[in-house]
Amino acid sequence: MHPNRILFEDYQKKIITATEAAGLFKDKMVVGSSGFTKAGDSKAVLPAFAARAANEHIGITLITGASLGHTTDTDLAEANALYKRMPFQVDASLRKKINSGDVLFIDQHLGETAELLTNKHLLPLDFAVIEALGVDENGNIIPTTSIGNSATFAKLADKVIIEINTSIPLSFKGIHDVIIPDAYPHRNVLAVTAPDTRIGITHIPIDPEKVVGIVFTELPDSPASTAEPDEKTIAIANHLVSFFENEVKAGRLTPSLLPLQAGIGKVANAVMMGFQRGNFEHLTMYSEVLQDSTFHLIDSGKMDFASASSITVSKPMYDHLIENFDRYKDKIVLRPQNVSNAAEVIRRLGVIGINTAIEFDIYGNVNSTHLSGTKMMNGIGGSGDFARNAYLSIFVTQAASKEGNSISHVVPMVSHVDHCEHDVDILVTEQGLADLRGLAPRERAKVIIENCVHPDYKEALRSYYERACQRGGHTPHILEEAFSWHINLQKNGSMRQPCTV
Repeated sequence: MHPNRILFEDYQKKIITATEAAGLFKDKMVVGSSGFTKAGDSKAVLPAFAARAANEHIGITLITGASLGHTTDTDLAEANALYKRMPFQVDASLRKKINSGDVLFIDQHLGETAELLTNKHLLPLDFAVIEALGVDENGNIIPTTSIGNSATFAKLADKVIIEINTSIPLSFKGIHDVIIPDAYPHRNVLAVTAPDTRIGITHIPIDPEKVVGIVFTELPDSPASTAEPDEKTIAIANHLVSFFENEVKAGRLTPSLLPLQAGIGKVANAVMMGFQRGNFEHLTMYSEVLQDSTFHLIDSGKMDFASASSITVSKPMYDHLIENFDRYKDKIVLRPQNVSNAAEVIRRLGVIGINTAIEFDIYGNVNSTHLSGTKMMNGIGGSGDFARNAYLSIFVTQAASKEGNSISHVVPMVSHVDHCEHDVDILVTEQGLADLRGLAPRERAKVIIENCVHPDYKEALRSYYERACQRGGHTPHILEEAFSWHINLQKNGSMRQPCTV
């Protein structure tokens, strides 16, 4: 079966079905699976385990690179197949289970999961399930559209199951740059000095003795959800483009800027598309995910090279890539996420981080994960890895949303803090841009209120800030009112008339 996909003869006798592979898991095992933002995930074994768990009392702790595609997390959650999940997810059914407490969720910086496993701060891995486009003559894994934590999983797991996905062309071989950082205290430098620097090998090394099964699949990655830029995202992008053009005029940046990073999702993707309209050239990217906007920027001649940990694109772009991959092969590289998200590299390259907020407050604290402070949305992802270490840390969101602008995304105090004010340089909504560099808290508040807040909420925030200043303090607040907007939303379904106490 597919001899060009298995070049290591001993693996031929290890070919099994997905059902047989899923049957190897025992209750409360810890499983590491490939998959980073829907790309390169398990498309056979984990779904088969979900089907098994629907008829049997069994569950696992599941660790991945990031989110899984298709309905895998849904199926696992609804089959009660998960005791614990980490470090990221985007699935509505799993989210409901997490917020009800039925599934325990560990929300981690994506750059740290492999480190925690390596340093034995987490339970050891019983199994790794890793998607591959094939295996080489020594039994090593050639990844597909992501690397994520796969290299660490393959190294640390007691047993390994390889899913060979024949829908991924063999031409993808060579785009990967795999390095596993040394253990402490003898760790070497990650000598990535530019986005196109390669420091590793093109395969994931593995001990063939640990491989207990080879499963074949031909299901492509689940497509990313995309949307055409709308009035708000275009306005956000225009504010950012103007900001960067002014940075170039001031001599702080060149028309090539510095390597760009962008979070996943519709807003970030639309914002990145704005760079096609600016007077920029020879752009590069050092990020987690290559989205549609990355390849549009390459096609437009604006971007020269992009480094990430996965490729997560829409169905039309996916089909385009598969058919025209040779056009992009020398312009991209995929790395393990503890390298793509490494603080050392981000700081060295001077990455410009652009991420999405759920809300931010008048002093620049950002909430990226929790609705009304308690309900998990997706997770922090890699935004913290980049925000803390970026040359410029930028967060974007719409100023207000829902019917009648019932929710303001700029509030007196965020209901949950993922990125504190010390790690945030620029805030952008469709209303405008707040440059917080060099500003004290009282200066920040004025700039944020005047530039980023929706008109429906501007006077209320001005009032809050002015009354807070009367009480004094380095960072003035009225504690009994700080969360009144969120309380009003819970009680009345709107923040439009925040209650005062």
